[in-house]
Amino acid sequence: MAIPTPFDQDERLRWVERISRLLDSQFQVPGTTWRFGLDPLMGLIPVVGGLPSLALSGVLILTILRHGASGSLVIRMVLNVVLDAVIGAIPVVGNLFDFAYKANNRNVELLRRHYAEGKYQGSGKGLIVLITCVLLMIFGLIFWGLWALGTTLFHYFQQHDLIHV
Repeated sequence: MAIPTPFDQDERLRWVERISRLLDSQFQVPGTTWRFGLDPLMGLIPVVGGLPSLALSGVLILTILRHGASGSLVIRMVLNVVLDAVIGAIPVVGNLFDFAYKANNRNVELLRRHYAEGKYQGSGKGLIVLITCVLLMIFGLIFWGLWALGTTLFHYFQQHDLIHV
């Protein structure tokens, strides 16, 4: 009988595994070993389909970080999720990629190995602050860029008498 690892004994980390399975491999195509989850299905919704999955992946990573994953492990996990989100946003190719690349399952496997090696004692508070600051900066730059684009387009259309204010 195998000795349960701290990963298997912690209900919060088993929750991470269940959500990951739901997103990446909950369903099986009959007669095959091919599995998929809600992530690629949500990705079929144009423009916003990948956002719920990205948000859930972020919550999973924050949960993992709060439970002792090292900074380097979390960075590898974030890269998995970012790769999944960026390529998943490409029409058609991204949808196919979403069915094949299971970022959350990969992250759970990374976490299991991390626990098996006994490396789950780290603290990730500093990394959480850094990631939050970077994300806020990115969203701020996106907002600023959209605002600048809107202002430029407004002035352009106004100069060419396409908008009357």
